Amino acid sequence: MSTSHIYEIELKWTSEKKGTISGDELPSLEVATPPEFSGHKGYWSPEHLFVSSVATCIMTTFLAIAELSKLEFVSYSCKATGKLEKLDNKYAFTEIIIEPIITIKHEKDKERANRIIHKAEENCLISNSIRSEVILNPYIKVE
Repeated sequence: MSTSHIYEIELKWTSEKKGTISGDELPSLEVATPPEFSGHKGYWSPEHLFVSSVATCIMTTFLAIAELSKLEFVSYSCKATGKLEKLDNKYAFTEIIIEPIITIKHEKDKERANRIIHKAEENCLISNSIRSEVILNPYIKVE
């Protein structure tokens, strides 16, 4: 049996190289072309949102697996870096480096936390849907 879900957003151009994204029961988000492409500073760009979607998906997948696995952790934070390159006259993200920092309560859970974050990346629907290489560099620390 196939399961499907639909996610809709609305995007409206506002002025220059700027617009607003909105969705049902979601706060609006101002977006723009980034400065590197003659756009605007201080706005979320498609490039930022792309990298953010990979990082966010890995985090939410980690949270789901950690809950099912009853992994006790204190905190989760992450830095994500996307590398945009021009290949064959087209821009594409060639790699996204995800660097989560997971703080756990007990030393005995260190290897399990590492397995769970790698399983999260393997099962992340966003990283499974893109062509970019996703590089996971987790750091597990004990509080």
